[in-house]
Amino acid sequence: MPLSSLLPFYSHPLWADLALDVDPAETGPLILAAVLLSLVVIYLASKVGGEICLRINFPAVLGELVGGVIVGISVLHLLVFSEGGAVEPSLISTLLQQTAGMEPDLTALISQTSSEVISVMSEIGVIILLFEIGLESDLPGLLQAGLQAAVVAIVGVAVPFIAGTIGLIYFFHIDTIPAIFAGAALTATSIGITAKVLAEMQRLSSPEGQIIIGAAVLDDILGIIVLAVVASLAKTGTVEISNVVYLIISSIVFLVGSVVLGRLLSPYFLGLVDRLGTRGSLLIPSLIFAFALGYVAVALQLEAILGAFTAGLVLGETDRRRELEEQVVPIADMLVPIFFVCVGAKTDISVLNPLVPENRPGLIIASFLIVVGILGKVVTGLTVFGRPGINRLAIGVGMVPRGEVGLIFAAVGTASGVLSKSLDAAIIAMVIITTFVAPPLLRIVFKPAAVTIPALATEEGLAIASEARESES
Repeated sequence: MPLSSLLPFYSHPLWADLALDVDPAETGPLILAAVLLSLVVIYLASKVGGEICLRINFPAVLGELVGGVIVGISVLHLLVFSEGGAVEPSLISTLLQQTAGMEPDLTALISQTSSEVISVMSEIGVIILLFEIGLESDLPGLLQAGLQAAVVAIVGVAVPFIAGTIGLIYFFHIDTIPAIFAGAALTATSIGITAKVLAEMQRLSSPEGQIIIGAAVLDDILGIIVLAVVASLAKTGTVEISNVVYLIISSIVFLVGSVVLGRLLSPYFLGLVDRLGTRGSLLIPSLIFAFALGYVAVALQLEAILGAFTAGLVLGETDRRRELEEQVVPIADMLVPIFFVCVGAKTDISVLNPLVPENRPGLIIASFLIVVGILGKVVTGLTVFGRPGINRLAIGVGMVPRGEVGLIFAAVGTASGVLSKSLDAAIIAMVIITTFVAPPLLRIVFKPAAVTIPALATEEGLAIASEARESES
């Protein structure tokens, strides 16, 4: 999710109404208190959910997502995010109102401001996650899988988009532009969720993992282009070809240019790091590099996570890679759970309740979108060529989760007024299901290969068996 998708709370009418009455010295501590309480809730939800999932042999990230759903708008309302300008105080801000004696309008302002702070922290969390994933990735392996990853990404965008759009038009008689918008939502892939699961399973550097990550990065770029096209279509009824061409060229120039220049300049970077004597002499310059590339990506109308991932790839080629990985891990442990809990907290699972009559048309359409959304990504594994013995099913499943990227499509569609309530609910339901089924499915399809009895008799065989058990656990 790009930071540009966050609506600044300063533009909300409440600021105009309260600007003369709000004392920063009074509201500042209250906002800080709301943020701190939100972080307590987030860390508890992520830790409890992650530990439970690990004990039942599911990826910890799934527990963080579920924990977010429980503390979010679907269940406990401890975390409520004011998106699209809406103001809905959370239980945390209500508690502050009761203890501090605030007016309701001020409470709403505190709630919205703190939710924006947490949202920005979650964005920084996913930037750190992609930087860490880039460090752990094998750049030569990604380049080797480049053509195959490109094919997987293109098929993963084209198949669900075409199947979803045509199916909605002919089976459900939905108008063309809303059908195109819903079909576009099917093209998304959440690189953050898939990458975290692969890292937990120690499969990130596997041939399957490299193809999935490479395809997910390209899929993210294609998703941005598709979103720009359908958003333009929704507003004007026409597509601005110049904007599409610009995004394609800027994406290619950014990725290729960043890697080439990074490789050329990395010796000078390491020379500078070696001359620094203060704390964080390696970590801080590396984060500066990652954030700078993230800014350049945003300036080019791409995503900050692509810049951070590219920075990780470049620095992962240096001889300080292992040292930098060790220093990044504690920061990732602090910030990354915020991202996954926030994704769950923003997810409204009430759209899945069939007892609500208004949900039923959306659930019928959602069933179709879920099938297309899963199968449309799974078939991408069949396009992998020249890799005998590779787990093609795992590659397809790794492209399934829509996560926060799918929610962006839904949010843009809702804001444009193109989507009906039933179609909007169907897209959200598809995002929820694909996000939550992908981690356990990855665990299933990535079962360790069987080790023969004679092999176990050798020292190498014992090492393989031990590694397989660790990966399974």
